[in-house]
Amino acid sequence: MLMLMMSRKWKLYQCMCLLCMVIALLDVVTSSDDAKEQKMKDKIISLPGQPPQLNFSQFSGYVTVDSAAGRALFYWLTEAPRPSGTKPLVLWLNGGPGCSSIAYGASEEVGPFRVNPDGKTLRLNIYAWNKVANVLFLDSPAGVGFSYTNTSSDELTVGDKRTGEDTYKFLVRWIERFPEYKERPFYIAGESYAGHYIPELAQLIVSRNKGAKKPIINLKGILMGNPLVDDHNDNKGMREYWWNHGLISDESYKELTKWCLNDSILFPKPNCDAALNQAYSDFGDIDPYNINRPACTKGSSSNEWRQAWRYRGNDECVVGYTRKYMNDPNVHKAFHARLNRTSWTPCSRVIRKNWKDSPKSMLPILKDLLQSHLPIWIFSGDSDAVLPLSGTRHSINAMKLRTSKRWYPWYHSQGLVGGWSQVYEGGLLTYATVRAAGHEVPLSQPRLAFFLFSHFLANHSLPSS
Repeated sequence: MLMLMMSRKWKLYQCMCLLCMVIALLDVVTSSDDAKEQKMKDKIISLPGQPPQLNFSQFSGYVTVDSAAGRALFYWLTEAPRPSGTKPLVLWLNGGPGCSSIAYGASEEVGPFRVNPDGKTLRLNIYAWNKVANVLFLDSPAGVGFSYTNTSSDELTVGDKRTGEDTYKFLVRWIERFPEYKERPFYIAGESYAGHYIPELAQLIVSRNKGAKKPIINLKGILMGNPLVDDHNDNKGMREYWWNHGLISDESYKELTKWCLNDSILFPKPNCDAALNQAYSDFGDIDPYNINRPACTKGSSSNEWRQAWRYRGNDECVVGYTRKYMNDPNVHKAFHARLNRTSWTPCSRVIRKNWKDSPKSMLPILKDLLQSHLPIWIFSGDSDAVLPLSGTRHSINAMKLRTSKRWYPWYHSQGLVGGWSQVYEGGLLTYATVRAAGHEVPLSQPRLAFFLFSHFLANHSLPSS
C-alpha cells in the first residue's frame, strides 16, 4: 500500500512538473509574441517628406524603464541597408546634459536624413553611419526630446547615476523586443556630455556581463567626440585654447585661471561664472562650437547667445529646420511619439538646471575599461572652443598610458591630412583630431567623420599615408 501511494505521489509530482514546464513555455512564447507584436507596431512605415524607395528599415517608439514612475525612453533605430543582419549595433548618445539625440545626432550629424529648409521634407545624408552599422538613437534621460516621465519630480532629481541605470534597463528591454540583436557586436558612440554617459554605461555593462559566456549586450568598444571627461583638465585646456587662439584677453585668462581652476565648466560657481561671462564678451560674434564660423544671433540678443553655449548653442540656428519638423503632428504620428509638453524642443533647460550628480572625472572609469581590454576611441574637432582638443589631450596624458604609436598625421584620400592621431596601450586607446571640424564633427566634416567611424568599427588605426 505504501509503495502504491508513493508511486501515485511520484506520478502526481511528475504531472505537476510537466504542467509547470508547459506554463513556463507558454509564458516565454507569449512574451516573445508580445515583443514581436510591439516591434511591428514600432516599425516606421514612412516619415513625412522622406525620399522614396529607401533600402533600409526604421523603427521608433518607447521602452518603459520605470513603470511606477511612468518613465519611458524614446528611440529611433535606423538599420543598415538590407541585409543588415551582419552589421553591428551602435547606440548614439548626445549630451547637454538634457539634449536630444534625435535633434542632434540623428537629424544633423550621423543619421540617414537631413531636414530641408522648408521644415517639412527630408533629404538623404550620403555619409550616414547606418551605411555600415545599425544605429540606435536614444533620447535620454526622461524629459528630453520625446522621452517622458509621468512623475514631474523626476526632471528635478535627475543626474548621471539614474541616467546610466535607466539607459541600461532600456537596452536590456529593447533587446527583448529586438532579439536578433542579442550577442551582436555592440558599440556606444556620442559626443560632449556623453563623455560621462558613455563610460558610465560601459562600466555598467562590463560589470553585469562578468561571468556570462555569451552576454546579451556584447560590448566591443566606445567612441567619444569632443567629450567632457575631466573637469580640471577640460577647464585647463579650455582657457589655454581660448588664449592661444586669440579669443580672449590676457586679463580674462588670468581671471579664469584664478577663479575657475577647480570649477566645473558646466556648473560654475559665482566668481568663475563672472570670469566666464567676461571671457565670452571677448569672443565677438563667432560661434564657440566652431570658431571659424560666425555666431548665430537669430531670434535672440547677443547676450543670450553668449550664454547659450552651456545649453548646446542657439537652437534657432543650429536646429531650426529640425524644430519645425519635429513639431508637426504628422511626424509625431509616424514616429509613434507622444508630446508631454506644449512643444518639442532640442534641449531641456529644466533638466540641465536641476542636474544633481556629475562626477568631476571619468578618468578612473576609462582606466578600468582599458584594464578590461575594452577598445576606446576619442576624437576632437580642432575648431571646437567649448570642449577643445587641448583639454582632451591633458586628460589623456593624466592617465599616464603607454604610447604604442606616437603622434602622426592621418590621411583620408588623395594625400590629404584629415587630422592627427596617437595610439596607446597596444591599440586599446586611440585619440584623433579632425581638421576644420567643430564640436559636432559629423556636422562640419561628415566625410572625415564617416572615415574615422569605419576605422573605429574595424579597430584599424587611421592611415599614416
